[in-house]
Amino acid sequence: MKYRAAVRRRSEPIADIRKILIVEDSKTFAKALRKLLAEEIGLPIVSCASLNELHEVVTEEPEAYGIAVVDLNLPDAPDGEAIDFTVQRGIPTIVFTGSFDLQTRSRIMERDVIDYVLKNNEFALDTLVTAVKRALSNREMRILVVDDVTTARKHLARMLAVQQYSVIEAGSGTEALALLEANPDIQIVVSDYNMPDINGYELTRKIRRLVGPDKLRVIGVSSTTDIAVSAGFLKAGANDFISRPFMPEELQCRIANNADTLLQLKQLQELASRDYLTGLFNRRHFFENGPKLIKTVQARPSSTVAVLDIDHFKQLNDTHGHDIGDRVLELVARCLKDAVEGTGNLLARLGGEEFVILFPGMNPAAAMRFSDHLRLDISHATLQVGAETISVTASIGVAEADPEDSFDHCLRSADQALYAAKQQGRNRVCLAAA
Repeated sequence: MKYRAAVRRRSEPIADIRKILIVEDSKTFAKALRKLLAEEIGLPIVSCASLNELHEVVTEEPEAYGIAVVDLNLPDAPDGEAIDFTVQRGIPTIVFTGSFDLQTRSRIMERDVIDYVLKNNEFALDTLVTAVKRALSNREMRILVVDDVTTARKHLARMLAVQQYSVIEAGSGTEALALLEANPDIQIVVSDYNMPDINGYELTRKIRRLVGPDKLRVIGVSSTTDIAVSAGFLKAGANDFISRPFMPEELQCRIANNADTLLQLKQLQELASRDYLTGLFNRRHFFENGPKLIKTVQARPSSTVAVLDIDHFKQLNDTHGHDIGDRVLELVARCLKDAVEGTGNLLARLGGEEFVILFPGMNPAAAMRFSDHLRLDISHATLQVGAETISVTASIGVAEADPEDSFDHCLRSADQALYAAKQQGRNRVCLAAA
């Protein structure tokens, strides 16, 4: 299975398709790690067992590696020289080590590495794979760092950049708000408290008036010894607070936890908006987002809605059973998805055998042509059930979405046109009367 850094559906490619480099002298450990990474992530993997081999493979393909997993101690590199080699060549590096103490930690953390993982327990391999996944997914996460003190801001930004996050900097609260407006893909804001124009509390309040915590996380930071500052940030709407000076591991974990929360919320929202059988958007999503889409294109000539119904679906269910009926629904959904994907049109399953498409900015004549192509595609699709080949047809009703009318009224008009298509013999497209 392949890992994806963005929405995390395994069917989609990750942003960086370069190779993963494993530097490990234990053949057993390297083999097991290679197998897990191949299963979970699916990127090409290159292994080497010494600093000398590492030199060779990187010299041959200096730009080939998107991330490296490097053992701290190798026979020909006992003091972390392999880590220095990958870091100096700009390869993001995760360290693993069989022994660990404060001195070892210092040796690792003084280098610009993403993370370190101990391999002295049964969960080491899984932890290491998770660290690689996180580093790849971090590249899709944009973070805004807000601090009027340049040195402090640059230091924090660098720490986050090492973690592979995409970082933007702001020197004031006012600049931060402007950057948020210009970059709606920002997902985490890390803000200092003491700033001359807008303090961290007020900036957090202003952000919360614009964006909810399910879309953007706010983390307060401060070097003050006043323990009330953290409470002030949280009461203003922040999701977390970190005290300076930063413990790198704590900073890493808190940022990662907030990033994970955003991903989980996005996944829940995605599940709530999808039809369980076909994977298309569901009725709720369509009714929540359809009116918004129409409003965004009011300057264009018009928008149109098409309601589609599978002909004789009840008879098909009664004859072949609900399992075959479900397969027919999936077949029709695939035809619709293939035609609509990438067009900007909104496709959903309303329920039962009924589907709907909103064509924002498309006039009725164009929507009729589009719908008739859909009708033909569906009529040519077949489902093999044992020795029998099943084919279906669909009737479609099309109606113009008048911005002055309610969304419900538009759908009722499309329903009436659908009824007319059924009455006229099915397997046809009808336009609602003006």
